Amino acid sequence: MGSRRWFAIVAIGRDRPGIVADLSECVYACDCNLEDASMTTLGDEFATLMLVSGTRDDVDRILADATRRLEWERRLTVFVRPLEHPPARRAQDPTIEEYRMRAVGVDKAGIVAGLSRCLANHGIEITDLRSQLSPMAESGTPLYTLVIRFLPPQSTDIAAVQRELHAIADRLGVELTIDKADPLS
Repeated sequence: MGSRRWFAIVAIGRDRPGIVADLSECVYACDCNLEDASMTTLGDEFATLMLVSGTRDDVDRILADATRRLEWERRLTVFVRPLEHPPARRAQDPTIEEYRMRAVGVDKAGIVAGLSRCLANHGIEITDLRSQLSPMAESGTPLYTLVIRFLPPQSTDIAAVQRELHAIADRLGVELTIDKADPLS
């Protein structure tokens, strides 16, 4: 056994029952530990980002062979990236509060770009972003919903950021709400 090494694995493919089992069994069969993961479906496509670790001396080769088999047998596209250092475990400062922003409006280009650029300009980290396009019940007009969780640095004037975000939302014609994030939502 060698020293522990970490890998980021990205996989995408047509969603189907068993896809999570296939991926997690692949990691397990390689004597690796699935340490963190985010999995979702986008339309009828499945996507995941996984952080795995292993201690086998040949873990690079074993993971590469196993994921190639998944690509061939299960029609997944898989990318494995070795990490140079152990992943940093962020100890969140309890004095910093996470926020949740929700934008809803008729679909148009620029909603994510405008709101995320404002956050970036203030040095604010986006911790999660979800969006969905669905037809309005009455008209069938595409309605875009965007939810962003973000973590502002302690020095951030959150009221000023909120004013800027609301001004951008007004220009884009979307309704915007911003509140403190519930840790479980």
